[in-house]
Amino acid sequence: MAETLTLTPAAAKRVSWIAEKQSKPAILRLSVEGGGCSGFQYKFDLADAAEEDDSISETAGVKLVVDPISLDLVSGSVVDFVESLGGAAFRVENPQAAAGCGCGSSFGI
Repeated sequence: MAETLTLTPAAAKRVSWIAEKQSKPAILRLSVEGGGCSGFQYKFDLADAAEEDDSISETAGVKLVVDPISLDLVSGSVVDFVESLGGAAFRVENPQAAAGCGCGSSFGI
């Protein structure tokens, strides 16, 4: 399956660090749920393994996995890890998002 998502080196490094602390594989699952102030919200979890129908992207040995339904909403996105005065968080730069919110964790299409 073609890689339609990108995990930045900064995000890969952070996932690797979290996975090591939790003794889990370095697999970040990105999913989309209904809700948030703009209609959809991103959800991040560490996964034990990729599912058979997941789209998988890999950076520096860290996998980013997305289910087919969520992939329709985040295809072409870049997942980054950003640290600022407001805190540290994973950010999704989604070219499909027509609207967003100030918190950066929800979007509309």
